[in-house]
Amino acid sequence: MSKPTFRFTHYDMKEQRAGAIIEVTLSAVNNVRLMNAGNFQRFKEALDFKYVGGVAKKSPVKLVIPEPGHWHLIVDMEGHHGLADSSVKMLSAPAPAKQQKAS
Repeated sequence: MSKPTFRFTHYDMKEQRAGAIIEVTLSAVNNVRLMNAGNFQRFKEALDFKYVGGVAKKSPVKLVIPEPGHWHLIVDMEGHHGLADSSVKMLSAPAPAKQQKAS
């Protein structure tokens, strides 16, 4: 199994519901990539993978969980000068929409 040739920081975000918001704080420009478990496995094997996010030029960055499931957040230095210091926190997710009664 080959690995990515650049340094990265991995955050296991565990099970999250759709609409949950992740806030990522960075000390420098880096890539911020949010991916499901299958794509994280492909990332670790240096295969093509899909993700939400991209180059983070400003900090903090907010990403929204697109669907329920187990999520991984990667901060990596691919294409940049070094690996940024980073921190991650979950912000309160929007409440589920309430059904309104017809009057």
